Amino acid sequence: MERSWDDEVDVLVVGTGAAGLSAAVAASDAGAKVLLVEGTDRWGGTTMRSGGGLWMPANPLMARDGVEDSAEKALTYLDAVVEDAGPATSPARKRAFVEAVPEVVTSLETHGVRWVRATDYPDYYPEQPGGMVGRSIEAQAFDTRRLGTWIKYSRMNDGGMPLPLRTDDVWLLARAWSSPSGFVRGARFVGRTLGSLVRGQRPAGIGAALVCSLMQVVRTQGTPVLLSTPLGELVVEDDAVVGAVLGGPAGRRTVRTRGGVVIAAGGFAHRTEWREKYHGVPGWSAAADGDLGTGIEAGVAAGGTLALMDDAWWGAGVANEEGMNGFVLSERSMPYSILVDQHGQRYTNESASYIDFGHAMLEHDRTTPSIPSWLVLDSRARRRYLFTIAPSGTKKLEKAGTLVVADTLEDLARLLHMEPAQLAATVERFNGFARTGVDEDFHRGDSLYDRYYGDPGVRPNPNLGPIGRGPFTAVKIVPGDLGTKGGLLTDEHGAVLREDLSPVPGLYAAGNSTAAVMGRTYPGPGSTIGPAVVFGYLGARHAASRAVVTAAP
Repeated sequence: MERSWDDEVDVLVVGTGAAGLSAAVAASDAGAKVLLVEGTDRWGGTTMRSGGGLWMPANPLMARDGVEDSAEKALTYLDAVVEDAGPATSPARKRAFVEAVPEVVTSLETHGVRWVRATDYPDYYPEQPGGMVGRSIEAQAFDTRRLGTWIKYSRMNDGGMPLPLRTDDVWLLARAWSSPSGFVRGARFVGRTLGSLVRGQRPAGIGAALVCSLMQVVRTQGTPVLLSTPLGELVVEDDAVVGAVLGGPAGRRTVRTRGGVVIAAGGFAHRTEWREKYHGVPGWSAAADGDLGTGIEAGVAAGGTLALMDDAWWGAGVANEEGMNGFVLSERSMPYSILVDQHGQRYTNESASYIDFGHAMLEHDRTTPSIPSWLVLDSRARRRYLFTIAPSGTKKLEKAGTLVVADTLEDLARLLHMEPAQLAATVERFNGFARTGVDEDFHRGDSLYDRYYGDPGVRPNPNLGPIGRGPFTAVKIVPGDLGTKGGLLTDEHGAVLREDLSPVPGLYAAGNSTAAVMGRTYPGPGSTIGPAVVFGYLGARHAASRAVVTAAP
């Protein structure tokens, strides 16, 4: 019996984060009839809440600035830092990502996306072969008035940045009143903000700037965008995906796809049973609340296989009552701070890249209670540097026991249920390292990446200020994340693969719905969003080409 369809398109894209928006733009550019759907009532996904950077090696902006990079140099770096994690990190996938960067950046630029380089942001392992500084790009501040009333249906109010902030501002703003360079950057940021307001603009920065820029392109192209329209299931005929069943306010709706379906619906950061099964923790995530793994689940039901489900884009998090986390970045890297386990002992380089930090916490907890751990700061850390952990005040955190303050380290240890002598010994050893400038235990401050978030005014090591002046603050740290890392296994075209590594015809995926091409590491700033945008683009173009073949006589 022949199936009846409510609608027919060339490419159906599921999800409105960076991966989905990039896919919709690329498919429309290829001449395809596109439908973009979002399962929640707001568009923007986790990207809206993110820093918005894209790690894009050998991108055109670098060439324009006279900065030498190449696909081969980037691949040398990826080979050095990304361990083999199976087909997800295959040479073909890594090469496809790197070689597509110029085309993707230029294509979006022609549509009006205004890019800017994060010129000072290093790769996370810059000392490795092929490592360098300045490979990350981001969208310039976006005037949200251009989206009209459509901006009201975005995730701007639950994590978007309504200011013209850039990722490369953050490292200097953190020390805006403790260093000349920080003060200058702070003044520029204030000037940029006031200038926008004087011109009557409503600027959005970082991740919000990116998704707003991409959504503006989608709207200009005339692609329909349906909110509150979740993916129910994929329709499979003769082992190929030929359409989808969607939900929504009007009820069940079937959509036939001539070219394919691109799943870009995020990961499973807020699906507690999966987090406990695959990660061993309930999950404390900065991802959007719609990150429930529904796209991954539908892909598996259609024949797709999974990889890297036990991993995430880990980092230091501060839990709140909603099970989300405030991601801790500069505070754990600045001087006058250390991180200790529940016995009061250090166990990792506090300034390491956030994913290495998260992995270290999870690994240490297997033998010594470390979830949660405690970030201990002396009064200079609180006075000199921006405390992004509690931008609106500390009362709620103190009431919840997430932030503890004491006049002495001995009192702090008792409040944290630690042996005071052990915490004192840890601090004494660390303070010796601060005096010599060499962390003999964990090499904090050795890497250029560590020093990026340090204070150059503190010598001899910008990351190692001694812990000695009260009152002392301790912040409860959990293994937070920016989203999950595992999902549908895809090839170099963004096509979803079966267990035997053959593609599922008509099914594509990108972003956190997929197993990361970066494997278990995080090569540089924007290593989540960069591949999401690139593989969204590649998958949609491949799907559009199938639609042309299908329509051919």
